[in-house]
Amino acid sequence: MEYLLLIVEARGDRETRSEDEGRALYDEMVRFGEDLATRGKLLASRSLRPDKHGVRLQQAGGKPTLLDGPFAESKEMIGGFFLIDCADQDEAIAIAEQCPAARFATVEVRECAPCYVG
Repeated sequence: MEYLLLIVEARGDRETRSEDEGRALYDEMVRFGEDLATRGKLLASRSLRPDKHGVRLQQAGGKPTLLDGPFAESKEMIGGFFLIDCADQDEAIAIAEQCPAARFATVEVRECAPCYVG
């Protein structure tokens, strides 16, 4: 089963770290991903730029509307993700507990499934 570990960060936290602190955390996350890959669990992972560089798109009546970041209505942003292959949700949660981001962010565990599955 595929699970997505979403790294949900408080907006602005990255700006409070020095470059050295940020690089150290990033390196720790890369090592976590490498360990998952070695264990055959990692399908994909990426770090994302802050949402101030993002754009949201909605279509109403066939006409697209774009909203540039940062997105004021949100206090959090998705900072990155790990797509993992697990036997079940318990294994995905156990892996999430090992994620270094759990110390400074929320790690949301979500099972991948078609959108028509409730």
